[in-house]
Amino acid sequence: METLRGILDAATRGVFPPADGGTTVVSQPSPRDAGVLAFTAHSVVFTDEDPDWVRETLRGTGDECDALSATMNARFLTALMDRTGRRADTIDVMLAGSPLPGRPALALREITDPSHPRVVSSRLRRDDVRVWTVDGGVLVLGRGVAGRPEVAVEVDEAVRHRGLGRALVTAARQLAGEPVWAQVSAGNARSLRAFQAAGYRPVGSELLLQRKMPVCPSE
Repeated sequence: METLRGILDAATRGVFPPADGGTTVVSQPSPRDAGVLAFTAHSVVFTDEDPDWVRETLRGTGDECDALSATMNARFLTALMDRTGRRADTIDVMLAGSPLPGRPALALREITDPSHPRVVSSRLRRDDVRVWTVDGGVLVLGRGVAGRPEVAVEVDEAVRHRGLGRALVTAARQLAGEPVWAQVSAGNARSLRAFQAAGYRPVGSELLLQRKMPVCPSE
């Protein structure tokens, strides 16, 4: 039986689902994570909803002239959000980088305080979170969707255009010890360039459906 992690691991090796215009439906890897992945001419929906409901809804809401885009069609995504009671993140480009030998060239300082705001916010989306700082930047590594290693970085505006972003995401490939994933908004051209310059390869697109946070009553 196919699993989301198996599909993702294969993609890091350059093995992708068949480009047949089809959609694969797999179970959620955890209660936290649900969503849609789009590879070349093939999509993967990971949800605990009935697969027959997913396929029937795709037929009813997709563009009959462009079945390849059906899973990222706003009507299908809205139906999926309504069905699951979740909210959508942005549609991101998925990139993957193979591990690199050696130690990072940057003088990284690890944050070990679990109450640090950056650690707390990162743990909402990832497990086994580790956070490092360097002058002008932050590097985050953790296990996100299906337990895959994921990287996120922040670079201060004052030190941008100096190669720090590329150095940080390169360091992630050295620290992870296995293929590491990144999710970057398609409109964030600066970040996409940094990841590609550091050897990450675009492998598809992704939309995560997050559980809605409870609304607390005002005091």
